[in-house]
Amino acid sequence: MPLLTKSLIPLVAALGFALAPLGLAAGPYVHDGPPATVQLRLDHGKKWSTEDALRRGMDEIRIAMAQSFAPIYNNVFTPAQYEALATRIQTQIDDVLGNCKLPEQADQQLHLVLEQVIEGAADMKTEVGRDRGTIKIVRALAQYGKYFDHAGWQSLEH
Repeated sequence: MPLLTKSLIPLVAALGFALAPLGLAAGPYVHDGPPATVQLRLDHGKKWSTEDALRRGMDEIRIAMAQSFAPIYNNVFTPAQYEALATRIQTQIDDVLGNCKLPEQADQQLHLVLEQVIEGAADMKTEVGRDRGTIKIVRALAQYGKYFDHAGWQSLEH
């Protein structure tokens, strides 16, 4: 990762955390998800409920990112490691999508978060988008914690 890019990661990550309360506008979701104009919001001022399959999958994604964060930040994460991390994350997303059964409105909100994780994982597989992918996933994990009731959830910090 070029030195300039490496020095921008903390700045962009901090900016992402600062802007997280504003919500994400999302494009069309691969499945029957929300329309492009839906933005993250709370459920009448409360976090959206979660269930076991969702919590398990999000925990695994967070663990994968936490284990990889220092080598990514220190510019020692190889393209093969990015590929493996992206695959590991996509496996968890597939499991969540296949097994998580939330009420429709909560599901629509979840899709906004998962879309960012999916895009981040896809970016990690590209030669020039790996940093951007990491930032998208870290930001999505922070938003998940802000909008979903997941006991003990901690956003990634560096």
